Amino acid sequence: MSSLHHHRLRRKTGFSLVELIVVMVIIGLLSSLVAIQTRSYLIASKQNAAKAEIATIVSALETFYADQGRYPTSEEGIEILSLGTDSFPDGFLKTIPQDPWGRDYEYISPADESPFEILSLGGDGREGGDGGDQDISSDNLDVS
Repeated sequence: MSSLHHHRLRRKTGFSLVELIVVMVIIGLLSSLVAIQTRSYLIASKQNAAKAEIATIVSALETFYADQGRYPTSEEGIEILSLGTDSFPDGFLKTIPQDPWGRDYEYISPADESPFEILSLGGDGREGGDGGDQDISSDNLDVS
């Protein structure tokens, strides 16, 4: 009788293969949900960083306008903001940032509906796009 009792105890202490597979599937599903959510947070973070940088460039352009009486031309670009003037020997921006995707911001002057437009082409680097690939423009900043 003692060997039968010992056999039952040994059997109850381990997990079956099916139980292990079920646990692994559940862990895999939870991991993919976390990865998807993390990716959406990273996309939103990059978009918000681009909006903040564009707002900083717009502020520097307004200061340039107040100092020089004009906005930079498209040919001069925003690079002129890092050059010094008599009033601002260190320039209007210390460095010209790249967008969070590692590309230069586009500067258009004059723009269709405003004196200038600062543009990031989003995650895909092409005009248009939705979601993480959406363009971010100084004409429609809604910093959230």
